Amino acid sequence: MVTNQTGIIDEKTHLVDFLVKEKIKIKTIFAPEHGFRGTADAGEHVSDETDSKTGLSITSLYGKNNKPTAGQLKDIDIMVFDLQDVGTRLYTYVSTMHRIMEACAENNKPLIVLDRPNPNIRIVDGPVLDIAFKSGIGMHPTPLLHGMTLGEEAKMINGQKWLKDGIQCKLTVIPCLNYNRTMSYSLPVRPSPNLPNDQSINLYVSLCLFEGTNVSMGRGTEKQFQIYGSPYLPKSNFAFTPKPNFGDKDPLYNGIECNGEDLSGIPKIDKLEIKWLIKAYQTTADKSKFFDKRKFAIRAGNEKLQQQIEAGVSEEEIRKSWKEGIMEFKKMRMAYLIYK
Repeated sequence: MVTNQTGIIDEKTHLVDFLVKEKIKIKTIFAPEHGFRGTADAGEHVSDETDSKTGLSITSLYGKNNKPTAGQLKDIDIMVFDLQDVGTRLYTYVSTMHRIMEACAENNKPLIVLDRPNPNIRIVDGPVLDIAFKSGIGMHPTPLLHGMTLGEEAKMINGQKWLKDGIQCKLTVIPCLNYNRTMSYSLPVRPSPNLPNDQSINLYVSLCLFEGTNVSMGRGTEKQFQIYGSPYLPKSNFAFTPKPNFGDKDPLYNGIECNGEDLSGIPKIDKLEIKWLIKAYQTTADKSKFFDKRKFAIRAGNEKLQQQIEAGVSEEEIRKSWKEGIMEFKKMRMAYLIYK
């Protein structure tokens, strides 16, 4: 099984515990970024271990290898994938699924994806990834917000032959019952340590672009991905000081006051919001130190967005430049949508 703390049923029982109780023989748990219990920092190396509750071996997919080896798959009959996604190509769980699909295809193992709702399913927005900027936080030519569930994405990865050498895995997607694309969905548990609530999940992608800049998006506070700021932005009526906490042992600007904006109380957004990024760039003390070119490009999926912001292109014009890519993507994804 590939799962973590989000793999729960009836909002309290973990699927692994349920299956063990039902005498289903689980050979190994494969753990993604943040680990099986979801407590590791973003990007933190996750080690192999044994689950104290069940005694099952846990193999990390965020340590020395990021996909199961042939040896690790040798004695299994079937792979089950159950992770809660948040609807963006930046979240590493879709990259984990891609590599699991590839390993299953290479070793002739069937894969079952247990689908879960996408809390941002109504939003399809942002630049489509230029494959030249492919990485572990963006493996597929999709917009930043793609409006698909992981089950739908799995079908698309298989159908578009995006796995290595165009191979396809034996895939079964178990859909969510009674789900449709207009429904709201509030996650019962944090999908990762720095997404504590619905507001952070809604704002995540818009503020995640700041990870390619010198601006903090609230790691090391209680309002992760709901605030942004830096010591280089002008003083305003809002400031925060990051300190180590659950989710980040050494946050950016640890112990240093950051000036910025509190977005924790704003209404839910229905698009990729770039106005905060543009505002921060325009008001930062030294524009030459604002962007980390490589980090920003792999998050945006291209170098163009940075160039547009630096050139003072309007938000409206930037959005127009995404339009064709989004339309082509929406046409392509139609074949893989499960929910009306």
